[in-house]
Amino acid sequence: MEEARVLGTVVANQAVPALGGRKLLLIAPVDEHDRPCADPLVAVDVTQAGPGTRVIFVRGREAAEALENPFTPVDAAVVGIVDESRMQTGERVHG
Repeated sequence: MEEARVLGTVVANQAVPALGGRKLLLIAPVDEHDRPCADPLVAVDVTQAGPGTRVIFVRGREAAEALENPFTPVDAAVVGIVDESRMQTGERVHG
């Protein structure tokens, strides 16, 4: 699992029916200090996250497993919303 910040939504006029109308999000992977650390990507949302939200996402086979039909062709899926995270020292990083 990785963390990302939601940049916005992606609108597609045609989608694979197995997505079941789920929202597509544009997300930017971030490091432990909430700094972008990789290129943005599109992920299917199973959490109802919105722009600006810090999320947890998975890639590859795990992304498809987050959907009802595990054979849905997706590369990334948002599977959680981060409320707060702390370093092992107890220092609050973001929330």
